[in-house]
Amino acid sequence: MSRDLREVIREEPLVRGRLVELLFDAGPLTVPELAERSGFPEDEVMVWTMGLRKYGYVAEEKGVSDDGHYRYAAVKRP
Repeated sequence: MSRDLREVIREEPLVRGRLVELLFDAGPLTVPELAERSGFPEDEVMVWTMGLRKYGYVAEEKGVSDDGHYRYAAVKRP
């Protein structure tokens, strides 16, 4: 990771909306797909996606993609 992990984690609230919006628009995506579409570094998208998963903004889909990655979908929240 090119940046300090604490710095990346601090930015999660700032990028949350963009990542969740991409998932609502495109449907379930892998971390590499989400990174490509968002323009953010893949390693940072991984950190943010795990935070989004932990707090219920995204959910892991069953099974894996052809390249072995899990797909994540946005979750509708109240």
